[in-house]
Amino acid sequence: MIDTSIFENKTAAYYTLGCKLNFAETSTIGKQLSTAGISRAQKGQSADICVINTCSVTELADKKCRQAIRKMIKQHPNAVVVVTGCYAQLKPTEIADIQGVDMVLGSDQKLDVLSYLNQFSKKEKSEVIITKTNQIKNFVSSCSADDRTRHFLKVQDGCDYYCTYCTIPFARGRSRNGSIASLVAQAEQVAEGGGKEIVLTGVNIGDFGKTTKESFFDLMKALDNVEGIERYRISSIEPNLLTDEIIEFVANSKRFMPHFHIPLQSGNDEVLKLMRRKYDTALFAHKIEKIKEVLPHAFIGVDVIVGVRGEMDIYFEEARKFIESLPISQLHVFTYSERAGTKALEMDNPVAPKVKQQRSKTLLKISEQKLEQFYNQNSGTYQKVLFESAKHGKRMMGFTENYVKISTSYNTALVNEIVDIKIGKLDTETMTMNAQFTVLENA
Repeated sequence: MIDTSIFENKTAAYYTLGCKLNFAETSTIGKQLSTAGISRAQKGQSADICVINTCSVTELADKKCRQAIRKMIKQHPNAVVVVTGCYAQLKPTEIADIQGVDMVLGSDQKLDVLSYLNQFSKKEKSEVIITKTNQIKNFVSSCSADDRTRHFLKVQDGCDYYCTYCTIPFARGRSRNGSIASLVAQAEQVAEGGGKEIVLTGVNIGDFGKTTKESFFDLMKALDNVEGIERYRISSIEPNLLTDEIIEFVANSKRFMPHFHIPLQSGNDEVLKLMRRKYDTALFAHKIEKIKEVLPHAFIGVDVIVGVRGEMDIYFEEARKFIESLPISQLHVFTYSERAGTKALEMDNPVAPKVKQQRSKTLLKISEQKLEQFYNQNSGTYQKVLFESAKHGKRMMGFTENYVKISTSYNTALVNEIVDIKIGKLDTETMTMNAQFTVLENA
């Protein structure tokens, strides 16, 4: 039993790097500390505790983590500094060697930070508490809201795929998940609190059910019946796990939005084999075709990695042509980064940094063209927008059901409200569409 009296008048500062899953988990850590009486430090205030939740998806991510840790130590010189997350799990010694870090907690300890905070004095040497990855079995769900309109609900964690370029299975452990009943209960809590949109997050969401003998499709059906939630989005789903049944369900769903995010990683079958991906380009093309058949207005985001070992010029050119041929909305382009412990390091034919850079630019240009085309296709249509609370100068943003970003003058009455609008013209500088309200009166 933790003596919470030691936390009286204590404050905490948080810093999160990486994916939406990390943000959901940091939110849960914050709630736990808040329940114990630890308030969030205000801007400019020196905190008693700093929690940094790290990412390690690339070498650049590691670098950003180190910079963030040092920045937090400088801003909060007297704080007990706790570093957790993927980088902490994979390279705890690197973090422990940073002067000012008091505690390094692994993935299994991440959502139990409170139990390790038994004193508030700086340590001479960092304490490292890590569970070996193959022994990580616990699943702790998380749901973040903070000042956002959207809520991010963690439904699954870990991955069993072991793609040759990826360290996530080593950082987060095997695939595991919460029960449908517990996740439905969390969605109901979000609805009771006035939340209208939930993004389902995880490492490999389509693999949901490994630990509870359930399925992701069953979870979708159950969540679709939660009253009060207007919108669900699937953060990302592997193409081989995105069944036609799921696509058809989204097309007929009351609450799941016409919005898909699907990792392709390469548009060349030889490179996909090198990556040990579980599909080929024919299957991927079928999934895109199926989505557009039943949901022609759907937004489709696609992840791509450039410059992996073995990606010869001819392979990249084939991948480029394949990607250009797809009726997708946007690309998320990642430059391959060498990661210790991955099978990719055993492969031949590394790609030169300058070539990686050029390939990334090529695909980013394609992405810009596809996003602009998709947005312009929506110009003049009548759609529903959920506006968010964040201020962007004198503007506010919101998203349509099919994830078109909408901008209008800030109006507190619109925050967390779903509003009917007519989509105006595209602002290419901000890549947002203008909301038109007055025309609706005569529509």
